[in-house]
Amino acid sequence: MELAGYRELWRTHGVMALLMSSLLARLPILATMVPLAFLAKDLSGTFRWAGVVAGAYSVGMAIAGPLWSRTADRRGARGVLLVTGIAWSVVCVGLALLPAGLYRLMPVLTLACGALVPPVMQTLRAAWPRVVHGPALRTAYAVDATAQELLFIVGPMLGATAVSVASPRLGVLLAGSSSAVFIWWYALRQPAPLSRDHHGEAPLTTRQLLWHRYRLPLILSFGLWVMAFNGISLGIVAFADEHGQRLIAGIFEAVWAFGSLVGGAIAGALPGRRTSFLWRRAALVTAGMLLCVFATWSPVSLGVALMVSGLTLAPAIGALYERLGALTPDAVRTEVFGWMGSAAMGGAAIGSAVSGAVIESFGVRYVWLVAAVLAAVSLVLLLRIPADPQPEPALPAGGLLGETA
Repeated sequence: MELAGYRELWRTHGVMALLMSSLLARLPILATMVPLAFLAKDLSGTFRWAGVVAGAYSVGMAIAGPLWSRTADRRGARGVLLVTGIAWSVVCVGLALLPAGLYRLMPVLTLACGALVPPVMQTLRAAWPRVVHGPALRTAYAVDATAQELLFIVGPMLGATAVSVASPRLGVLLAGSSSAVFIWWYALRQPAPLSRDHHGEAPLTTRQLLWHRYRLPLILSFGLWVMAFNGISLGIVAFADEHGQRLIAGIFEAVWAFGSLVGGAIAGALPGRRTSFLWRRAALVTAGMLLCVFATWSPVSLGVALMVSGLTLAPAIGALYERLGALTPDAVRTEVFGWMGSAAMGGAAIGSAVSGAVIESFGVRYVWLVAAVLAAVSLVLLLRIPADPQPEPALPAGGLLGETA
């Protein structure tokens, strides 16, 4: 193990500011959902309405995410981030100030709110190859994946704290108002896009971008992983309820996320071998989930298994980000990460629905079996991904995908 990748990241001008601003820009977005759900419940009197509101938000994100990402590739990320960031903040403030008698408007407003989520993650992952190279690039993607795990813990916790200390309205209001400042800072940190004029590059169509022998399996694999992750989260809740200790659900989630944090930190410090097969990391993800199938006989055993399983997650996700970025032309790199985000949203919705049916029909332990099967399917999809990806050349004007893929 070595720290050369971390040292190079630290020394590269602008990298730390780009990373920190992206983390702060993502934090209010992740902190919004908990107070938004409680606000919907308080105004309507039922959690069923909260589910409708959350679903509308997810639909908006899934539909608009690739469109904003494509616009960022065509027009520049800074303008898209500023426009969506300010608009998202305005809609959040509108939701926070919505009169109780108009609660039926919440699905419409949250649909708009989801559609206006700034493409922070997509633009960051597209920017890494422009600012760092070599082993530091692998470290950057590993740090990105690890930091995302931390945000998934801290964001909802901050939202829940605002709800418990003050009110859901204040939680939504704080998220909206702080987001405008953080998005502005992150937008100003955006690196200049690479010039396309002298390459004779023609923009890829959506079909050309997605219907690719490497990019499509990578995006589908990520969707399958998120489907498995969401199913496991519901399985954790069901396991805690089954044992009459609901508190351990939060502990299990924290242990699982901590394992991923440790795994990502270790992966970022490993000497970067350029010829590494992604399917090997997918195999470790599958093995970790399969381990949990045989560890559901007690809370302690499952906690240990979740810790071990978590060690495999951030390294695999970071490697997938890196591989997708390397196999996509710079001119459409933001868009491809936008489509990856849509695959994740779809996978999350399907994973929760499927795992609920599995728990009711077969039992909690089979949630991890289904997750292992999904991870195994992704492993098969990743078998043909090259171990030594070369930067994908842009299409010449008038070129066809079949000629370059």
